[in-house]
Amino acid sequence: MNQKDLKRFRKILEESKKNLLMSARKTLSEEAAFDTDDLPDEIDLASSEYTQSMVFRLRDREKFLLKKIDDALARIESGTFGICEICEEEISVKRLEARPVTTMCIRCKEEQEKQEKSYG
Repeated sequence: MNQKDLKRFRKILEESKKNLLMSARKTLSEEAAFDTDDLPDEIDLASSEYTQSMVFRLRDREKFLLKKIDDALARIESGTFGICEICEEEISVKRLEARPVTTMCIRCKEEQEKQEKSYG
């Protein structure tokens, strides 16, 4: 992969990371302002607890994605970005544009999904 593409993907990944962190900060500040004493009844409390549960799940997904972004940025630094971790062939630019955190080419990913489907 050429330096121009690497620079472009670094920018995409850094922007995604920045947006995720901003979203997480916003969620945290909204949660800090939340007070269960303000809820008038049990139904409102149950609804609020469900919403908080969803927020925690989303936060877990965000943490997982942040880790993937950091890993992709590290691969750019180490010179392994865009190389499939299974077959060690280049991952197509088109696939990286769709999913810049990917570590597998489309062929290896499809094979992995096929195997997972047969086991599960």
